[in-house]
Amino acid sequence: MSRKKYNSNHKVVLITGASSGIGRATAELLLQKGHIVYGFARNSEVLQEIKGLRPIPGDMKDEKSLEAAVKKICDEQGRIDVLINNAGYGLLGAVEDVPIEQARRQFEVNVFGLARLTQLVLPSMREAGSGLIINMSSVGGRVYFPLGAWYHASKHAIEGFSDSLRLELQEYNIKLVIVEPGLIATNFYKLAEEPLTRYSSNGAYSGVAKAISHNLSQSYRTMSPPSVVAYTVATVIESKHPRRRYLVGKLARVLFYARHLLGDGVFEQIAKKQTR
Repeated sequence: MSRKKYNSNHKVVLITGASSGIGRATAELLLQKGHIVYGFARNSEVLQEIKGLRPIPGDMKDEKSLEAAVKKICDEQGRIDVLINNAGYGLLGAVEDVPIEQARRQFEVNVFGLARLTQLVLPSMREAGSGLIINMSSVGGRVYFPLGAWYHASKHAIEGFSDSLRLELQEYNIKLVIVEPGLIATNFYKLAEEPLTRYSSNGAYSGVAKAISHNLSQSYRTMSPPSVVAYTVATVIESKHPRRRYLVGKLARVLFYARHLLGDGVFEQIAKKQTR
């Protein structure tokens, strides 16, 4: 693979889930900073709207589209400096209610798609002797709430996967950073409410489901904008010695410390209040 000469301050970046929310805000900011940004997402029309972005339409569940994306970038640029695994969604609903095939889909996108793309990018980074992987987890990968078991499980999986992988990559000078957003004003919560209503609005867990849905809609207006996460990602890319984790956005630190300083018992009392 031929490697092009380049300005070391300008990175070749691949970001998934680039068509909206955190992914789009991050892609736009990195483009403003002069980086070469490839955006991977299902919605090709929206990708085309982002000025300067190099769009790659594809699906995180489709092996061939992941392989094609990595090949395209390596053929055009000779390297991938930064991989931002941002694609994902939230599946809410009681464990008893959510069909197991939907739970599997949650893991295919949030965990296995992320893992497979990472596998595909690593050979290029090892050859270069450097690289940066940013895995977009969530404060939901450190805490938990009722009717979020499948989503929390997928984010907890990303946390463990990332920590272990970081140790594997140290000798190759490849850094791995986890970003853990709190409450961010994107369409994430509106999309998450749909399965919550579909699967759990009737039956044994209907009261809890309605309370959670109400609380989500009420809190949306005061959530942090996606730009706060985008600026954190840019800071990570520009840092010579980034931290292993970054909590960012509304309630991220509050929720994390509430669990880890107060203990599980007190935290669960707080979590239960969200269902009333």
